[in-house]
Amino acid sequence: MKTAVNPELQFHITNFLHYEAFLLDSRRFTEWLDLLADDIVYRMPLRATRERKDGSTIVEDMTFFEESKTSLTTRVNRLGTTSAWAEDPPPRTRHFVSNILVESGFPNDALTVRSCFLCKRSRAGEIEAEEIFGERVDVLRNVDGQWKIAARTIYPDQAVLGVKNLSMFL
Repeated sequence: MKTAVNPELQFHITNFLHYEAFLLDSRRFTEWLDLLADDIVYRMPLRATRERKDGSTIVEDMTFFEESKTSLTTRVNRLGTTSAWAEDPPPRTRHFVSNILVESGFPNDALTVRSCFLCKRSRAGEIEAEEIFGERVDVLRNVDGQWKIAARTIYPDQAVLGVKNLSMFL
């Protein structure tokens, strides 16, 4: 860890990330958008299965998605239309966030935060739930006394995602 953080800051960041998960699980997507900085970069690079000698298993120049606040807002707005047929009836999701580590930064400016995640989704009467898990690296920026997500990179642990779509990542 580059910078030690005080317990109060750790508590605030942990609560912020848990609140974000609550908003997503409650399908309060418009409120979730308010947690995002206007210039956010929200991305999920691919994971490849490679031998150690071949280097990193993350393929940074290929992504499952790379979005801006505008594209995320468009996705949220679409959920209220009849063309979002995969979301009707709405699936049930749970976003679990743990191992929250504030790595570096200054509390009055921006922080780099690592966390582990598990997203589970069940649909209609299906018996099996879908899941994705891995690590996230966030840049949180203090804007007028409120934390905003300025960047998020999601690193899935699976090389092959066993989900029907990536709508659980709003």
